[in-house]
Amino acid sequence: MRTQRTRLFLSAAALTLMTVVNAQQPAPPPDAKKVPRETKIHGYTLKDDYFWLRDKANADVTTYLEAENAYTDAVMQPRKALEDSLYKEMLGRIKQTDLSVPARNGAYWYYSRTEEGKQYPYMCRRKGTMEGPEEILLDLNQLAEGHKFLSLGGYAVSDDANWLAFSTDTTGYRQYTLRVKDLRTGALSSESIERVGSIVWANDNKTLFFTTEDAVTKRSDKVWRHVVGSDTNDLALEEKSEVFDVGVGRSLDRKVIFVGAYAKTSREFRYLPADNPTGTFKVVVPREDGHEYDVDHYEGQFYITTNKGAKNFKVVTAPMSDPSEKNWTPFIPHTPTIKVEGLSFFKNHLVVSEREGGLHYLRVIDMRAKKSHRIATDESDYAMGLGANPEFDTASIRYSYQSMVTPSSVYEYDLTTKERKLLKRQDVLGGYDPAYYEAKRVWAPARDGKQVPISVVYKKGTKLDGTAPMLLYAYGSYGASMAPTFSSARLSLLDRGAVYAITYIRGGGELGEEWREQGRMMQKLNTFNDFIDSADYLVKSKYTAVDRLVIQGGSAGGLLMGAVSNMRPDLFKAVVAQVPFVDVINTMLDATLPLTTSEYIEWGNPNEREAFGYMMRYSPYDNIKAQKYPAMLVQTSLNDSQVPYWEGAKFVAKLRDMKTDTNPLLLKTNMGAGHGGASGRYDALRETAFTYAFILWQMGLAGTGS
Repeated sequence: MRTQRTRLFLSAAALTLMTVVNAQQPAPPPDAKKVPRETKIHGYTLKDDYFWLRDKANADVTTYLEAENAYTDAVMQPRKALEDSLYKEMLGRIKQTDLSVPARNGAYWYYSRTEEGKQYPYMCRRKGTMEGPEEILLDLNQLAEGHKFLSLGGYAVSDDANWLAFSTDTTGYRQYTLRVKDLRTGALSSESIERVGSIVWANDNKTLFFTTEDAVTKRSDKVWRHVVGSDTNDLALEEKSEVFDVGVGRSLDRKVIFVGAYAKTSREFRYLPADNPTGTFKVVVPREDGHEYDVDHYEGQFYITTNKGAKNFKVVTAPMSDPSEKNWTPFIPHTPTIKVEGLSFFKNHLVVSEREGGLHYLRVIDMRAKKSHRIATDESDYAMGLGANPEFDTASIRYSYQSMVTPSSVYEYDLTTKERKLLKRQDVLGGYDPAYYEAKRVWAPARDGKQVPISVVYKKGTKLDGTAPMLLYAYGSYGASMAPTFSSARLSLLDRGAVYAITYIRGGGELGEEWREQGRMMQKLNTFNDFIDSADYLVKSKYTAVDRLVIQGGSAGGLLMGAVSNMRPDLFKAVVAQVPFVDVINTMLDATLPLTTSEYIEWGNPNEREAFGYMMRYSPYDNIKAQKYPAMLVQTSLNDSQVPYWEGAKFVAKLRDMKTDTNPLLLKTNMGAGHGGASGRYDALRETAFTYAFILWQMGLAGTGS
């Protein structure tokens, strides 16, 4: 525990001044006051001295967060030159004035572009060819004026190209406002609809379907029908179950509008002909516990991707007149080693997104010849996926490809001839050469015999004898699949001699549904054990050593950081926990918070004794104890609706009170952003430079290249 304590709040200005005056002996860190609070549940008493930090309206909370920011700035001040150098390096690798690959939709080519010095892109189009005059549909820089944050949510142009429906959030709280713009005149229609999620046009070019969220839980629970210019919205559907969210979409052939109801382990879809927007939605297949399915439309039939009797999914067809299970016809059989992740239909072809052995594949099926092939890849460890393909009637598609050494690339692929053409590869300025770097995939043995895949990258010549520092990243929740993607900012670590690795631990979906199932609910401890075992393997294999191993994770990956820091603090030199979900029990006991109820079937419901007991075994906030911890940087955002700022703030406050070491413990709160941090591209790069400065400091590389 801390032996020298100062129970007071320091203003940010005062703390900064004290640090400047006494730079050799920085002021002690802020010390959050204790306000005892107890919760009795299942015969157990939860003690929470920092519950008061949840009260955003309390001036003491703001004062505390600002004091923590000032303390963090003071501690990082000796690294400020490094941070500035990193920012300049990272910025120097980016082509600041740039253009996305245009995608044709009807008579227009749509794209976005950036200009040097501007934080946000312009959303544009040109008619006929890219030689036509440019129309700026949205200037996001203009929309951001007067705001610290801007996020573009929905963005949908009507089929006749006359209307643009779009939504924006200016706080970071993921609370989007829907507007409609007349692209013929540039004028905004009368709509200004709050809390909007997904958006889709009907075929009449005047009717919109959109979802809205509950004001308290932020669960998307209603689907509305709206005619542009009208001052009313008609409720089309309402989802009553607290574990389901709804979303709207339309098949690429523009024939069917779908409403999906999504829970963590169950789904249900309804459909409506897109040319009959006043009609009634009908159920495709009624929901069942444990039944996850998706549905698409092609030539009058439904194609249903289902896990019924197929852990990693199979595909069946069904008539629209009666798509119930008795009428299912097999189309793609279940293969236990291959997960079917999605279908994308085009006029004569189907592209199937598949995952096998932890890698992503795209399989092309000729719907006429019934022949299939996979799109070839160039490397043994990579990331790929379909790109922007808004046209149904096409003989070629766009797909994205990258690896840890190959920058993000967009290819055009002929579905019949199998010929591919590179349309654009991310420019990395400054003479980047992938031949100077080495990327590989290795497998770490977990304690129960499972093999955990790890992607590793480093600059050639880096000694793998245990002397190299490493940054190890992971996520491991919700069945989400991480991938070995490229980062030009990461070169600032690699060029200084650091190794970077991603471990694909259970709870993620990289190795299929069984991998996901083995890392959730009452098997969640596998997630943390896999990470620890991966780190142990990397140390034993001499990729790094415990005194130079830094780990990083965000959101549910921040939960991972908190859990493994409690479980094996001796294994890590430093921890970066970003918007971390660390107050698991208190959050999951509060049904009024966003996401809580819908996640009972991801983490468990602590109101149930067995689930409570299991969750208490890993909840980071509840497992802090008097022991030595690694150095730690905790980053939160004040307007985060997914993981509230107070989770990280409470975690730091309690950790300061309990830990027995003198290692740096820093809390950095973005006072004007949400879950993803800063929204402007330069601001986001500044945040990355700050984080990397902390990482390099802890690696012992703070003086390298600064």
